[in-house]
Amino acid sequence: MSNKFSIAMCTYNGARHLGKQLESIAAQSRPPEELVICDDASTDSTSKIIAEFARAVSFPVHCHTNERNLGSTKNFERALGFCRGDFIALCDQDDIWLPHKLAELEAKFDRAPNVGLIFTDAELVNDDSASVGCTLWEKLPLAAAERRRLQSNRALDELFQGASVTGATMAFRARFKDLVLPIPDDLSIIHDAWIALLISAVAGILPLATPLIKYRQHAGQQVGALKRKGTYAANGFAPGSFRAALRRENPYPEMLALARSVRQRLIDRQQAFAGAEALGRIEERLAHLEMRANLPGRRLSRAPLILQELLTLRYHAYSRGVHSAVKDLLT
Repeated sequence: MSNKFSIAMCTYNGARHLGKQLESIAAQSRPPEELVICDDASTDSTSKIIAEFARAVSFPVHCHTNERNLGSTKNFERALGFCRGDFIALCDQDDIWLPHKLAELEAKFDRAPNVGLIFTDAELVNDDSASVGCTLWEKLPLAAAERRRLQSNRALDELFQGASVTGATMAFRARFKDLVLPIPDDLSIIHDAWIALLISAVAGILPLATPLIKYRQHAGQQVGALKRKGTYAANGFAPGSFRAALRRENPYPEMLALARSVRQRLIDRQQAFAGAEALGRIEERLAHLEMRANLPGRRLSRAPLILQELLTLRYHAYSRGVHSAVKDLLT
């Protein structure tokens, strides 16, 4: 039986760029079996553009309009819930897909049955679709050493440190929907980081260095080169904002909340997904983070606790080694 590919797209007042994105989906050398769109109560002509597109293409387009604005995380949660394919590719409203994107992703999944999620590099373009001369991974940067760690059995630990997986480039096996849904909206991360984190606990992650989309940066988007105080540079980027927006590091109090949520989800789904090994590592991480969060106020009282934690090597595994230990002792 051949694979079925679903595209989960979220829209909100996207009329300016939505047409080009939809055209790029229609131009795929390997068409999707369905395009699922959840519109987050747009007030512009987004719905009209989608309806006209749905009448013009041969594959089904299922559009669901929210009665009220849910925000990106819960809107993507809803879109994923409607998808019925074997693979699901996430899709933003303002990018442009290269024609071989779905074909390339399907081929990679077929050759790597242990891989649950693939994410790729992307060509960066500005508001007018012109290349800015670099890729997403060059801008972050996402170095080869980090990609190797993400592709290893330590991907879970790597992803806990901060977001490296960009949802607009992501596709995953639909059988993991029951693991990642529902997506919490009370954590320091959004939908793409949550999906990657959960899947990395039970399956392989594949970073694909080939750019398969044109990733648009503009002042109106939620993630990417976020709008900051000051003006945008000529290439469409707010100075200094890109890394902060797409590659933020999670402070340990936020990692503590995140680890508790991931632990609970793995416990809740343990009969369907083999996450015992990951659960053990998360328990170790939690023990370390809770120790740091509950250090006594007096420095002399902290010293034996910090020394003991150093001897377990958890400072090195889950923080910045001796640097973090000295910080905990002195501050």
